[in-house]
Amino acid sequence: MKPHHRFVLALTGAMLISSLPAGAASLTERYEALRAEQPKLALRDAAAKLNVSEAELLAANGIGKTVTRLQEGDNVPREIMRRALNLGKVMAMTRNENGILERTGVATKMKPQEPVTGLDADKEKEREARMRNIAGGYLGGEIDLRFTFKNWKYAFAVAQPGKDGAVSRSLQFFDASGNAVHKVYVKSDAGVPVFDKIVADFRNPVQSADLKVAAAPVKKVQKPDSAVDVKEFQQAWNEINDVHQFNRLLSEFGVTREQGLRLGPVDKVQRIAPQAVRQLLEEAAKKQVEIMAFLGNDSTIQIFSGKINKVQEAGGYFNVLDPEFNLHLRDSAFVSGYVVKRAGVVNVEFYDKDGNEVVSFFGVRSRDNPVPQAWIDLAMALPKADAPRQASN
Repeated sequence: MKPHHRFVLALTGAMLISSLPAGAASLTERYEALRAEQPKLALRDAAAKLNVSEAELLAANGIGKTVTRLQEGDNVPREIMRRALNLGKVMAMTRNENGILERTGVATKMKPQEPVTGLDADKEKEREARMRNIAGGYLGGEIDLRFTFKNWKYAFAVAQPGKDGAVSRSLQFFDASGNAVHKVYVKSDAGVPVFDKIVADFRNPVQSADLKVAAAPVKKVQKPDSAVDVKEFQQAWNEINDVHQFNRLLSEFGVTREQGLRLGPVDKVQRIAPQAVRQLLEEAAKKQVEIMAFLGNDSTIQIFSGKINKVQEAGGYFNVLDPEFNLHLRDSAFVSGYVVKRAGVVNVEFYDKDGNEVVSFFGVRSRDNPVPQAWIDLAMALPKADAPRQASN
């Protein structure tokens, strides 16, 4: 296409959008006008431009054609993900506003467990709550996921023909506000009949694009630093002996995660430059240091463990572009980073302007090597950021 033709097409798309106000045109019409202007725009970004959620745009543009709306209910997402364990090779995609983690592989199934009996009422209630977020697998291995299913709302099956004629099949999940929480793409011919059976068994009898999307929850107001007993907080930090106790520590003192890092002991937290994530990934690739990358949202966290190879900037993101693992980080949106020491474990975390954690990294640990020195050296060499810290009181 000649340059002036592209210009006319873009101008036409812009004029179409301006001539189709939200009240006078369907969402599909407005989306088609936007696509005429920006044909490579991702669905999530298009939804933002159209002031709707990704789930609403997917439903409006695809139901009855390439999209099947699946059932809803407290246990439905968990049961669909349980059945998805039979898809074989898949690409699992988890994202937040400024990061995407894509891992290709086969999910590990859990071994059948013996029935638990003899628990008192409180223990049984605790066990039931824990099992609500267990989908029969995904714990470790190539597809490593942690779920909070209470935040999952809408589910769709998408069968989208590509330019090469091949059909892309995926299960796509969204929260009550229509934000994507997790997607599973079929990557083998053997998975196609399994996918089709999932769609048939979980098909919603009402194939409507009308979603009762809720407003985004109001973010909890952060407690003022002056209201935190920093000395007690730092002492309690020094006493934890397991990294998993950290969330409980934050809860006990009523502080957010990033606030906790800002107020932590000086010898346990070092603030680093937000764009230090590039050096971290470049050095990990160059020196072949095994890393763990944690990326997620309020509904799903996905974990990658292993070595990385190809890293580069592209498309407004800094990326890992390996055959079985892709990581896309919009690091221009990062405003803070930290090297953190907790219970002998060193990790690195990055946050956006709203105080949301985008991604965190650990060294790959083993029973014989719980704190790899190569990882510690890499983390401690990251460029520091000069920022005032809250003094102990």
